[in-house]
Order: sequence, then structure tokens, then C-alpha cells
Amino acid sequence: MNWKKGFIIAPLSATLLFSANGGLVNAASMDSSPAVETAAVDLRADLGHLLSEHAFLAIEAMRNGAAGSEDFEASVGALKANTEDLSAAIASVYGDEAGQSFNDMWSAHIGYFVDYVNATAEGDKEAKQAALDELSQYRKDFSKFLETATGERLEAGSLAEGLQMHVNQLIGAFDSYVAEDYQKAYEHEREAISHMHMVAKGLSAAIVDQFPDKFNDTMAVTPAGDLRADLSYLLSEHAGLAVVAMQNGIEGTPDFEASTKALSANTEDLSAAIASVYGDEAGQAFQDMWSEHIGYFVDYVNATAEENEDAKQEALDNLAMYKENFSKFIEEATGGQVEASALAEGLQMHADQLIGSFDSYAAGTYDEAFSQAREGYGHMYTAAKLLSSGIVAQFPDKFASEMPSEMPQTGYAPADENNMMLWWTLGAIALALAALAAIRKFKLGNEE
Repeated sequence: MNWKKGFIIAPLSATLLFSANGGLVNAASMDSSPAVETAAVDLRADLGHLLSEHAFLAIEAMRNGAAGSEDFEASVGALKANTEDLSAAIASVYGDEAGQSFNDMWSAHIGYFVDYVNATAEGDKEAKQAALDELSQYRKDFSKFLETATGERLEAGSLAEGLQMHVNQLIGAFDSYVAEDYQKAYEHEREAISHMHMVAKGLSAAIVDQFPDKFNDTMAVTPAGDLRADLSYLLSEHAGLAVVAMQNGIEGTPDFEASTKALSANTEDLSAAIASVYGDEAGQAFQDMWSEHIGYFVDYVNATAEENEDAKQEALDNLAMYKENFSKFIEEATGGQVEASALAEGLQMHADQLIGSFDSYAAGTYDEAFSQAREGYGHMYTAAKLLSSGIVAQFPDKFASEMPSEMPQTGYAPADENNMMLWWTLGAIALALAALAAIRKFKLGNEE
């Protein structure tokens, strides 16, 4: 098996190039009110989206390469599209030559991952170690480059440590999958997705500090920005893991159970945070509600496997009902700051993307399946912006203070700090969930 030609990973260095064009982020008027939509926070969100998607798609492509899956080429195509999105943005700022340099640099970098996968397939331990050695040298060289490019706002030693963590997570996910330790494989995948959001936090802070005029003198790291980033992380991870679990479900793959557990863990992270702030009842209300939503997707997968059109339609009808009920609930919970109609439209899009991706996968049209999966992953960043904007508008005092950013020193945020505003966010949501629990008790639908 040799799949080096099509395998490209989105680079971290794109963050440096995005900063040169204020048009790549939305300008925002400056006032004393906390906001989730500023030029700097938009940059952070864009980087979080593309970098975390890179980790998600890279692991999926490596996994498909090891399994020899029919959708392997499509997964590689999706990974390449992720890189092309960044390359096109770079070329639009610096010209075609810079865009091509970007692709060339990262093609060489990903080649070492490809070498590792091929060496694993061939049982060549020496070749595997050679690939790891090349990756180790690359992280040192690239860290020096980033340190210089950011005017030493990012420190090479810390960057190298972060890059090594990224390598370890991708290699760990792949090795665990090959060893059939599927639970560990998905744990590594979740760690990799989370880590790239921390990378985006540090890099965006450094870029904004380096080019303040390009970002209207706004900050990437603020309580409101953290809120948007945390919601973006968990919601997009939900979409990605749901796509994989649905695909595994129709195929009956050996890692199906592990993928559903990873999806459940994503829900449990939210539920535990809510329970820690507002008690077990509120946490359980959230878990029941979110699990029901996932359960309808499970119903659809099962109905597809059984070729039961009536059951498929019932699952879609349940999702439509859920969309309306949940949208009205959020509108009330946020005091009208998030309009039910806008949220309902977004939820319908979310359902259409996941169902569309699954239907295309089941039909063997894998390119379309991964195209819709990417749309579904990216759409959750729009949903996070909508929800976080409503919550900040409802509780401005909780997000008013601007956090001094020390991120340019390292490029990476400690996990506890990175999640701090998530607790505020989930607490606000939990208040509404507790009220909802008194009205309706949700049940998990058809848990695997």
C-alpha cells in the first residue's frame, strides 16, 4: 500500500499568513460590551475550525489507509481540501507562489506520516523509526521558523513540545487502531482535536499581538472569545464523531462500539460540567436531552440497515420535532437573544448534513459523503457563534473583563484555563435545562 501522493495535511503555519490581510476576518466595531464576533476572535475561530478539522481528517485518513477502506481515497480528498482551503487563502494574500510553497512544505511534512503508515503495513520497524526521526527533526526546524516569523512571540522550545504532542496523538491514534485497541485510538483522536484548539488559541493571540492594526486592536483571548471557542470545540467534535459512528454503524466495523463511546464521552463532558455547577438533576436533564437527539440519528442508521423506509421517515420526523422544541426552548432560555427561527434553521441544516453524509456513504458516493461531513463540521462553528452571542448578550457581566493574553510566550493554553469560560457557558445553559426538565423528561432513543 502506497498512498503518499494524495495525502496532505493542513499546516499550522497558515496562521502566520492569515494575519496579513484584515479582509480574511470580519471587522468589528469597538465598544465596551463583550463580544464573540471581533476580528481577533474570528481569526481564532477560523484557525480552530481548520486546524481541528485537520486533526480529525488526518486520523480518519490514516485509519482508512490501514483498513484499506473503500472510502480511503475520499477521506484523503477531504484532507487535501482542508489544505487547499488554507492554501487558497494564502495565495489570495501573497500570490500563487506563496500558496504553492505552502503546499510543498506540508506535502514534505505529511510524507513522514505516510512513511510511518506504509512502514507499519510492511512490518518494517526500521522504516517506522526513520519516519519518527524525520518528524522529530521537522518539529525542531518548524518551531524555529515560527519563532522567527512571529518576532519571537512564540518560543521555539514550547512550540516544539506542542508539535511533538500533535505527532504523538496522530501516531498514537493510528498505532492503537492497528493494535485493535479502539477505545484508546478514539481517546487519542479526541485529544488531538482538543489540542488543535489550544494551538489556535496561542497562535491567534501571537498574530494579533504582532499585527494589532489588522485586527482593529481587538484580542483573541477574552472571556467571550473563550466561550465561543469552547462551544465550537465541543459542537464540531460532536458532528465529526457522529459522522464516524454512523458510518461505522452501517458497516458494522470492529471499532463501532468505540466510536459510539467517544460520541457519548463528548456528551458526558458537557453533562458533567453542568452537574458540577448546578447539580446532578440539571446535568441529567442535559444528558437525557442530548442523548435523545443522538438517538434519532441512531434510529435512522438502524432503519437504513433494515431497509425500513417507514422507520427512516419516523426518525426524520422526530428530528424535525426536536428541532422545533429545542429552538423554542433556547429562545426562552436566552431571553429572546437567540431567535427560535434562526436556531431551527441551523438545526435543520445540521440534521440534513449528517443525514446527507450518511446517505451518501451508504450509497457508496464517498466524495459527497466527506464533502457533507466537512460542511457539517464547519457549520457547528456558525452554531457556536450564534449560541455564544446570545449567552454573552444575556449575561454581559460574566464576560465583561478582558483577560490579559500571555499566550504569545508559548503558543499553547493550559487545559484548565482553556476550559474556564466553558464552565460559565454550560452553567448558563444549565439554568435553561433545569427549567426545561420540569416541562419535559427526555429519554434516550435506541442506544447501541
